[in-house]
Amino acid sequence: MAYLYTPWLLLTQILLQVAKYEAEVPAIIVFGDSSVDSGNNNRISTPLKSNFKPYGRDFAGGQPTGRFSNGRVPPDFISEAFGLKPSVPAYLDPKYGISDFATGVCFASAGTGYDTATSDVLNVIPLWKEVEYYKEYQNKLRAYLGEAKAKKILTEALYLISLGTNDFLENYYTIPTRQMEFTVQQYEDFLIGLSENFIREIYSLGEHNNVAVEFNGKLSNMVAKLNQGLPGLRILFTDKIYQLFYQIIKRPSSYGFDVTEVACCATGTFEMSYLCNENNPYTCKDANKYVFWDAFHPTDKTNKILAASLIGILRETFK
Repeated sequence: MAYLYTPWLLLTQILLQVAKYEAEVPAIIVFGDSSVDSGNNNRISTPLKSNFKPYGRDFAGGQPTGRFSNGRVPPDFISEAFGLKPSVPAYLDPKYGISDFATGVCFASAGTGYDTATSDVLNVIPLWKEVEYYKEYQNKLRAYLGEAKAKKILTEALYLISLGTNDFLENYYTIPTRQMEFTVQQYEDFLIGLSENFIREIYSLGEHNNVAVEFNGKLSNMVAKLNQGLPGLRILFTDKIYQLFYQIIKRPSSYGFDVTEVACCATGTFEMSYLCNENNPYTCKDANKYVFWDAFHPTDKTNKILAASLIGILRETFK
C-alpha cells in the first residue's frame, strides 16, 4: 500500500529500534522544498543553493550535498529507519541512476511551493515539474524492473511531502502580486486547493491506498473531503510534528539544545545559502547545541528528533 506524508524528526537510539520494525516500504519518494531537497537545486540555475561548505560538514564524508543542513534532512533518517539507504538521492544528481532510485528518490527543490508563482521568485523547480519528473521516473522504473515489480514499488512506497512555507515567506509576504489578489485567508484557501489538486494527481498516477498529509489548519477539511471522495484512499491528518518543533523552540534544553534564538551559521540572524559560507568567522563550532543550522533550516540533530517522531506516527499507521 502507498503512503503519502508531509515530513518532519528522538534520537539515534530510537531510530535504531524503529529500523528493526519490518515495514512493507520498498522505497521513499519525496516531493517538496528545502526542508527535504537532497540536492536537486545543484543542477538548476538558481541563486538558492547549499552545495558549499559549511553546509554538509556533518554529513557522511563531511562534504556539502545541496541539503540545507549541516547533515541530513528528514527523509534520510526515515529511509534508514525503514531499512533502506541512509540518504535519499536527488533525482537530478548525475551520480545516481534508476538502480539507485528504485529504493528512494527525491524530486524536491529548495524555494518551491504549491503556488507556481513561488517557484518563479528564485527560479527553482515548480511543483508541476516535480510531478513531471515523477512520471519520467515511473517510466524508467518500469523499463528497469518490469511492469509488475515497478507497480509494487510505486503502490507500496512511502511518499513524503514538505510544502507551503515558501508560499508565504518568499511569495505572499514579500512580493505584492498575490497580496493584491488575495487576503491571507483567501490565499490559504488557494493553497489548499492546489494541495488537493496535487494529491489527486499523485492518486491518479497509481498511488491509491494510504495517504497521510500535514499542512496545518484548513487541510483537515480537505483531508476529510478526499477521504470520502477517492476510493481506497485513507488520509491521516496530524499536527503533532509542528507542535513538537514548537516545543523544541520554546524549551530547547528539554531536548538537549542550548541555543534557539540564533542559528549556527554566520551570525545566525538572517543568513542562508550563499550568506552562510565557510569564510564567516561567526559560524558555531558545534551545531548540536543549536536548533537551527541557518536562519531558516533545522540542524541535523533537530531533523533527527522530528523524523523520529514522524516515524512513531507512521508505525502507528502501519498497525
